[in-house]
Amino acid sequence: MVGVDREDGAGGLDLALVAHLSRLARLGLTDAEMAAILPQLRAILAAVGRLQEADVSGVDATAQVGGLYDVMRDDQVEPGLSAGEALANAPSHEAGLLRVPAIQ
Repeated sequence: MVGVDREDGAGGLDLALVAHLSRLARLGLTDAEMAAILPQLRAILAAVGRLQEADVSGVDATAQVGGLYDVMRDDQVEPGLSAGEALANAPSHEAGLLRVPAIQ
């Protein structure tokens, strides 16, 4: 992982590392594309580096920033379709069963 120990926060990010990461991610970036995104990636790493300066000593560690609540409703039994209703729009059926192509 790239460190953010340099003053600009970019760590050891250079074209060789961008090329290596591009190959690992199978991005297929051209040399021109890598040269174009290098300053953007350095800016991102610098911003992350600035975040490390924030005093979070009074902040509890958390994995959930919002309140936890159940978004699922209770199961409710409702009437279903009769066999005839279910088969009414089926493209093919026989003896009260759906007909489907054989799997080979």
